[in-house]
Amino acid sequence: MSTPQEPYQPGHTGFGSRQLPQQPHFGQGPDSAPFGLPGQPPPRTPRNRRKLWIIAAGAGGVLLLVILGIIILVNIAGSATNQARGLADGFTKLVIAGDSSKAYDEYLDPALQEQLSKEAFISGVKSLEMDRSCKPAYTDLKVATENGTKSADIVGLISCEGKEVDLAYRFEGADELKMTNIKLRPAG
Repeated sequence: MSTPQEPYQPGHTGFGSRQLPQQPHFGQGPDSAPFGLPGQPPPRTPRNRRKLWIIAAGAGGVLLLVILGIIILVNIAGSATNQARGLADGFTKLVIAGDSSKAYDEYLDPALQEQLSKEAFISGVKSLEMDRSCKPAYTDLKVATENGTKSADIVGLISCEGKEVDLAYRFEGADELKMTNIKLRPAG
């Protein structure tokens, strides 16, 4: 027994089979891109990824350098400010405690010592009648470096029971800062 065969018809490919209408495959339509879905860019090649990584690494390196620079700058400025505050605190504590001779020897610059004798300094501080109730408060502290010379200007107030004393110090030096200018007088 045999099955009847259909006669040949155009558009058929073989015996008993019918051909379905052809659908365009992706990338074969008139308005499609060469790869992928219509209108989408082709996938990135390893070469494009390499460029992207190089650019990202360069941008990251620059950002890292900027951050490190800011950290170093803040540490240097903070260190100078802390050093100036420490000098002012050390000097002021000695003066308040009545150890003006030590304050004069350790903190005053030799040029200032030539202008202000030790005896005049000690008697001037004694005339302020400061005692252990006195506490310093710095209202302005500026540090700078110019041509290798560091400077610090400190302004504030020493508050005691029943009175206040204005203070203004200037420290200068290349390696070690010494007091080059001083003002201690009753607030008025």
